[in-house]
Amino acid sequence: MTHRTEARTSQDTDAAAARRTRFGTLPERIRPQDTVETSPATVPDPARDTYNPDEWLIRYCG
Repeated sequence: MTHRTEARTSQDTDAAAARRTRFGTLPERIRPQDTVETSPATVPDPARDTYNPDEWLIRYCG
């Protein structure tokens, strides 16, 4: 592996300082709970919830 031995210019150090300022720290951590949004696939239908499977069982098998 070779190493650079040439002198650095002020432009190189300015660019390195700007890079360090911009990318020197990691962004704030985001929790997995904050990355998911839940919403119902359809609008709730009150008539749909009127069916009672236990009532069917009592009427036809009881």
